Amino acid sequence: MENGRIAVPSMGDGGIDGQRAGHFGHCDVFTFIDVENGEIKSISTIQNQEHVQGGCMVPVNLLAAHNVNALIVGGIGMRPLAGFRQVGIDVYHDEKRAEIKPVVEDLINGKLPVIDDSQVCGGGAQG
Repeated sequence: MENGRIAVPSMGDGGIDGQRAGHFGHCDVFTFIDVENGEIKSISTIQNQEHVQGGCMVPVNLLAAHNVNALIVGGIGMRPLAGFRQVGIDVYHDEKRAEIKPVVEDLINGKLPVIDDSQVCGGGAQG
């Protein structure tokens, strides 16, 4: 990824040295990483908004409103994934590492795969 804004669902206060949340819908904050010319230029966070069961579009709309181009998840349900696709946010998958910085660097370097439909979580409280 050469240019754009990456969002990572994060635990606690988030930040580039923080830990990723296992599932985007249940994160405390989203860490935003702004990338220019393949370099990290700025880091910011935004509080995740509460959403009730079935309210999976709340975080989709939140990230779309903040001009996110890419989202890195360890897990996501089909409904929010479809929502991200609809608003033009590419969703990448990495379930192995909890640290934010290495997965962001992998995305910048083209090493993370776009999530496949077979990798989504089940419904219910997952979203």
